Amino acid sequence: MKKKTIKRLARILLGGSLVVAGVSHLTFARKAFRAQVPDWVPLSKDETVLYSGLVEIALGSSLVLTHKKHQKLIGKIAASFFTAVFPGNLSQYINRRSAFGLDTDQKRFARLFFQPVLIYWALKSTNNLK
Repeated sequence: MKKKTIKRLARILLGGSLVVAGVSHLTFARKAFRAQVPDWVPLSKDETVLYSGLVEIALGSSLVLTHKKHQKLIGKIAASFFTAVFPGNLSQYINRRSAFGLDTDQKRFARLFFQPVLIYWALKSTNNLK
């Protein structure tokens, strides 16, 4: 399979995953996502979950549908989003909040290492990295 095709599939898979995650923020996983919102966020936990879900839907849709000319920009925005939500993952670990099957310190700690993977994935699949 060509490198270009692999990147396109990776971008579409990431975008689709973001759309599904965003929809889950607004529906069935709303309560679980509240566990990741740090206490210092100035909005209510529910508002934070709703707004971040809308952003995920928009980013995911953009990753899937954007013209090639704008893919690098969308990739950078997605990578920035994954960076911005990392404090939520850290908060979940520090405060020992169980959600999404992350019910032990080891699982919550391991989850922290997935965020750099998402950042890399967003950048690599949108040709920001060679």
